[in-house]
Amino acid sequence: MIGIIGGSGLYAMGELGTPRAHTVTTPFGAPSSPLMTGTLRGREVAFLARHGLQHQLLPGEINFRANIWALKSLGVRTVIGVSAVGSLREEIRPGDLALPSQYLDFTTGTRAASFFGGGLVAHISSAQPICRATAALIARVARASAVALHEDKTYACVEGPRLGTRAESLFLRAAGADVVGMTNVPEAFLALEAQLGYCTIAVATDYDSWLEDPTQHASAEQILKLFRSNLGRVQQLLAATVAEYREDESRPCRQGLRGALLTPREQLNAEQRALLEFLQT
Repeated sequence: MIGIIGGSGLYAMGELGTPRAHTVTTPFGAPSSPLMTGTLRGREVAFLARHGLQHQLLPGEINFRANIWALKSLGVRTVIGVSAVGSLREEIRPGDLALPSQYLDFTTGTRAASFFGGGLVAHISSAQPICRATAALIARVARASAVALHEDKTYACVEGPRLGTRAESLFLRAAGADVVGMTNVPEAFLALEAQLGYCTIAVATDYDSWLEDPTQHASAEQILKLFRSNLGRVQQLLAATVAEYREDESRPCRQGLRGALLTPREQLNAEQRALLEFLQT
């Protein structure tokens, strides 16, 4: 099953059948919102509002661990995130869609970034942080639907909640980032730890603040307006992707914990063993 993380507006689509709300508890507290499941083009899907149903959570306040855990507990095997981003490249115009394949982490360390710790040590590889098969599927569906999509882009994740300075925007460009946002880290890496596929559809809403023209610098009003105006296009892309999605347990993302655990299993207590068993299932 595909799980979709984004705004609550994503699952307000006419094609979604038999919607059901689920209140899910996790060892890490409550997720951002109740989860919504339903059928989309004959396939079951799950939705989660990343910032809460009323968009009441700052990026740094999101309980990313609970969100990923809750989705997996409902049977999700692949996560598709939908995120507003600032464009750091002229060719990625406001309104365009992009598929990040790499991440630069500029968060400040205040976000709970791992399921591990407290006596349970593991180090996953994040050399390839997204599910290539899911990205290829989204790109193929986009081409078939004549939806322009920028592939293999690098997403810089910053702490927020403020929008960046011009110097920061220029720095991120120089560092090789193509888009900038506040929400994909640690979301992408927690999905890796949970052995879930992960991919983001990024909606460029502005040029961040690297252009000289101050009228082109990002504002919250501009971001929201452009994101909402592209919601229908993203919904159609998601629906077409869900229709063609097939589970495949041989994907590399399903083996993310292989060789990652350093703590001897015989040293784990019952709670740690249960956590590890859930992540590995």
